[in-house]
Order: sequence, then C-alpha cells, then structure tokens
Amino acid sequence: MKILVSACMLGVECRYNGKGELKKDIEKLLKEHELIPVCPEQLGGLPTPRDPAEIQEDKIITKTGADVTKEYLKGAEEVLKLAKLYNCSAAILKERSPSCGCGKIYDGTFSKTLVTGNGATADLLIKNGIKVTGESRINKIFL
Repeated sequence: MKILVSACMLGVECRYNGKGELKKDIEKLLKEHELIPVCPEQLGGLPTPRDPAEIQEDKIITKTGADVTKEYLKGAEEVLKLAKLYNCSAAILKERSPSCGCGKIYDGTFSKTLVTGNGATADLLIKNGIKVTGESRINKIFL
C-alpha cells in the first residue's frame, strides 16, 4: 500500500519549531508499505521554522496573529495532488496539527485545549476518499 506520511514523523526537520522525530512505528511500516513523505505547510509556501498556528473559526491564524489560511489550503491541495499521483489510499498525519490533525485539533486559543475537528489537509484528504489516521492509531490500523 502507498501511504502519505507527515514528513516530520519520518525525522524530516519541518515542524513549526524546525524539528522532526522519526517515529519507530512508522519506520516499521517501511517493510511492507511505500511511504510518501509530505509537509503541507512547506508545500503551501510557509518557512521552517514558523510561528505555531491554530484554527480559529474558518481561518488558520498564527500565535502572532497572521492569517495563514491561504498557505495551509494551498499545502492541502498540493498533498492531495501527490496522493492522486501516487495512488495513495491512506495517510498517517501528525495529530493535533491545524493542517494534519485528524479527529482532534487545538481550539484556536493556544492553550493546548483540544476540540473535535480536522486540520485543513486531513479534511481535504478525507473528503476525497483517503483514509486518514494519526500516529497514535498506527498499531490499530497498520501493524
């Protein structure tokens, strides 16, 4: 199976804080699946490192107040293009992210409070029939 994976979880230093971390459970998937690394924020034109952002109503706003909705939506579209190009049927994305979060995301107050919802990329992939999960559910689905 071809699976999109948030590049930061493959150790690529592309998170908002410029860090990445190779998740061992994801590394195990390489034995049986083809993993396609993606970073929607970078694909949308945002720098690394960058200010943290959260979804506030229908916009994505950085902690310093900048509206980065356009960049997040562009990044989501670019990831969808890659999903179609590589014929990916699933994605494992970074939890809680305003881009990649699936099921639970931060509430927009920068207080680390979680609410039900999806990030921009997760939402677009789901709407296009791609199964999306976060890193905490890998064992239940793939291993």
